Amino acid sequence: MIIIVIVILLIAIAVLVVYNISIQKKIDSYNNLNQQINNLTVLQDFLKVAGEEESVDEKLNKINEIVIEKYDIKYSTIVVFDGAEYVIKATNVDKIHHETLTNLHNEEIFQDSVTTATPKYVTIENENEKLPYQKVEMGRAKSAMFFPLYIDNIYIGYWIMESGKMHAFDKTDTTIIEVVKDNIISVLSTMSYQDAMENIVRTDKFTGLYSAEYLYSKAKKTFDKYPTSAVCMFKIINIEKINEDVGRQIGNEIITEISNIVKSKMASQYVFVRYMGPKFVIVFSGVEEGSVEEFLKELKKEMEELEIVEEAEEVQVVKVINGKRMKVRELKEQKSASPKVNFVVSTYYKGTGIEKLNLKLEEYLDSADSDENKINYI
Repeated sequence: MIIIVIVILLIAIAVLVVYNISIQKKIDSYNNLNQQINNLTVLQDFLKVAGEEESVDEKLNKINEIVIEKYDIKYSTIVVFDGAEYVIKATNVDKIHHETLTNLHNEEIFQDSVTTATPKYVTIENENEKLPYQKVEMGRAKSAMFFPLYIDNIYIGYWIMESGKMHAFDKTDTTIIEVVKDNIISVLSTMSYQDAMENIVRTDKFTGLYSAEYLYSKAKKTFDKYPTSAVCMFKIINIEKINEDVGRQIGNEIITEISNIVKSKMASQYVFVRYMGPKFVIVFSGVEEGSVEEFLKELKKEMEELEIVEEAEEVQVVKVINGKRMKVRELKEQKSASPKVNFVVSTYYKGTGIEKLNLKLEEYLDSADSDENKINYI
C-alpha cells in the first residue's frame, strides 16, 4: 500500500515538474516576445527623436531618458570624442561626477574593452568597496556596464550604464543591451551631419549675422514650423567695384549698413544670415512667395538709396617744386559709393533640402548679367 502511494506521489511530482517546465517555457517565450516588442518600441522612439527639429544634444538627452525609463537603469551616460576631447552628450549623473565619466577611457579596467570593442561588466562584492574607476563617489554606483561605441570600425566614445545595487546586471540579457547600444550608434551616426552644422556656425564680424550653416541647423526649428516659406537671396552686385574704386573700408561699411536695414525690418519668425561674401539670405517663415514682393521692393529701394561718404581730409604729400622735393598738404578727394542689389526669390517646402534651394538661388545670381538689378522669382 505504501509503495502504491509513493508511486502515485512520484507520478504526481513528475507531472507537476513537466507542467512547470512547460509553464516556464511559455513564460520565457512570452517574456522574449514582450522584450522584442519593447526593443521595437525603443527603436521607434529613437527614430522619432532623431527626426525632431531639435539640437543634437537635446535629441541625445531624450534618447538617454528613453533608455533609463524603458530598461529601468539608474544612471546612463553617453560620452563622445568630438575630435579634441571627450564630452558628455547625455547623462542623468550629477555634474560633480562628470570629470570622472569623461576619463573612463584612461582607466585600466576599460582599456581592453575599448581596444577589443567588447563590453565590460564591473561590480563590487561588499558594501565597503567601490568600483575601480570611482574617485569619491563610492556610494553612487555599485555595478556598471561599459560599452565602447564604434562607427564603421572607428572608435567614437562610450556608453556606460550604472546601478546603485551590487550585481545589478548579472542576469541582464546582453544581446538586448547590444541592440540598445547599436541604436545609440545609429542615432549618433545619422545626426553627425547635423552636429557638424551646429558646431561650424559662425558670426560675421562686420554684420553680427550668423553664417549660412545656421540655416541648416538651429534655424530650421523656426521655419519648419510651417509647410512652406519664401526664401530670398540677394547680392550686392557692385561690391567688388566699390572695393577697387573707393576702398574696402567703404565696401565693408556698405555691407554693414545693408544688414542693419534688413535687421531693422525683420519679424521675429524670419531668419536672416550672411550667406557668403556679398550674398545674403532671408527666410520668410510661413509666408508665401507672392506676399513678399512689396516688402522686397521697399527693402531694395532703401538699400540703393544708401550712400556711404568718405569725408574729405587734409593729407601730407611729397611734390617736386622748382626741382626740389617738398612736403605739402593737400585736400584728399571726397569719395562715396552706393550699392546695387539683385534679388531672387523661391519657395521652400518643409522636409526638403534648403541647402539645395540655396544653391539654385546662388547659381542664378552668379550667372545673371553683371548689370541685372531687380527682383526675380524662380
